[in-house]
Amino acid sequence: MSDTRPTDRETACFEAGIKFGSLYHQFAGTPVSPGSADSLATAMEAAIENQPHCDEVVVDVHEDRLREELADGPADYTELTGKFVDVDIYIDYEGIFVHAHMRMTEGYPLMDVVEVRE
Repeated sequence: MSDTRPTDRETACFEAGIKFGSLYHQFAGTPVSPGSADSLATAMEAAIENQPHCDEVVVDVHEDRLREELADGPADYTELTGKFVDVDIYIDYEGIFVHAHMRMTEGYPLMDVVEVRE
């Protein structure tokens, strides 16, 4: 019988996926404005960096997109969605390093593995 356990590379990529799932579903819908964007990004980074094997998280909230969304609306905030953020996550699992990111692609917040290296 062949060994069916995941490799360290597969586990490292899985860890990146878990971090993205947690980040997106924990923070989607959070009220955000251009004035709160930086503090929200910092909170998102700190929350996800607490998780095992997470080396670094970089959240870039696009304040220009927020301003555009709010320009004609009745409120001075909106809810956080993937169209307002780019995210890079860096995983270190057993000497395997994974860089994954989330970017808007054709109107969808697509999460991709950018690099896997030892």
